[in-house]
Amino acid sequence: MTTLTHLSSLCINGERLWQSLMELARIGGTDKGGVCRLALTDLDRQGRDLVTRWAREAGMSVTVDRIGNVFMRRPGRNNSLPPIMTGSHIDTQPTGGKFDGNYGVLAGLEVVRTLNDHGIETEAPIEVAFWTNEEGSRFVPVMMGSGVFAGAFSLEHAYAATDVDGHTVKAELERIGYIGDEQPGQHPIGAYFETHIEQGPVLEDANVTIGVVPGVLGIRWFDCTVTGMEAHAGPTPMALRRDALQVATLIMQEVVASAGRHGPHGRGTVGMVQVHPNSRNVIPGRVKFSMDVRNISDELVDRQAQEIQDLAARLQAQTGLSIQIETVSSYPAQSFDDTCIQAITRAAQRLGYSHMPVVSGAGHDAVYAAQLAPTGMIFIPCKDGISHNEIEDAQPEHISAGCNVLLQVMLERAGLPSRAAAQ
Repeated sequence: MTTLTHLSSLCINGERLWQSLMELARIGGTDKGGVCRLALTDLDRQGRDLVTRWAREAGMSVTVDRIGNVFMRRPGRNNSLPPIMTGSHIDTQPTGGKFDGNYGVLAGLEVVRTLNDHGIETEAPIEVAFWTNEEGSRFVPVMMGSGVFAGAFSLEHAYAATDVDGHTVKAELERIGYIGDEQPGQHPIGAYFETHIEQGPVLEDANVTIGVVPGVLGIRWFDCTVTGMEAHAGPTPMALRRDALQVATLIMQEVVASAGRHGPHGRGTVGMVQVHPNSRNVIPGRVKFSMDVRNISDELVDRQAQEIQDLAARLQAQTGLSIQIETVSSYPAQSFDDTCIQAITRAAQRLGYSHMPVVSGAGHDAVYAAQLAPTGMIFIPCKDGISHNEIEDAQPEHISAGCNVLLQVMLERAGLPSRAAAQ
């Protein structure tokens, strides 16, 4: 009798997966060992062509929707069932690495190749997707393809987005030949799993192989502008200054302090600061800076944001300086499906991999997929927790481990035909 239990020892071909990752990384490869393959460029087209060629060689059909999302399908016994899907993205940051996104797509392809190697048919079809412009490094918003697919924003809004040279998403999709006919969102999903490097240091620090992701942190981005008055640094006494930078630094400290008060998942970052006039002997008259606020629930994100805004209001009243806070973007916290989380945990246990819960501090296409279907994420360690960097790295054994877990959960969810279980 062939059952899922008997398939629990099935393993992917780790060397084949690694070689696929290295071959894809050569498209847009950089001198420092990373990858620069921005969305909808000629290099992106080359990467898409390579991955879809591999899919067709594995016997998969390929469908492209109107925002350029690509769905590669391995049929099941019952193709009327919604497919069990996995995937991620293959666009990168300008100084990106070999694994961010790419691993999730090629892990899905390796699952299919492994099933083919062993002649295993699933009840439901299996699909591997890669989503358009996840990184948002050339066009905004980020996670564009999956966002349009989930209805978070319109196709027309995405089409109209431009890069720094004025090229639109629609024109670039047409130029590289990846503007399909299918309406985004009309493609069914039975369940969705995404395998990814952690992009943080938690798993490596704990010496754990598999991260079981309960959810993704909510994210709120703000721009804060503090306006005072430029004045000469020498003749102006301290008590008579309207120093925008000194007031701004108090708010910056509160961004970090508020995150600390709402741990363990609170995050607060000031990553960009513009000081005007930015002169050595002039008291700053205007400071504009970014605020990145994150936490595990929208309630906690709201609480952090309110504490920052309350301090800004008090400082404005005390100093008389103008303080303006503008919301730039907001992404709600997203919890993943309990049954998917449990399946990932069971698979890691069966395969003997150490595992622990790890929340995702970064956004992923799985966030939007979770709004449409049961969704889970599998993390593996990355060296020093570094990502969005050309030195991004992961161990081959961890790459294989994450893919083996993915294989097990995909098999469990897609199921085996009843005739196989009766043999």
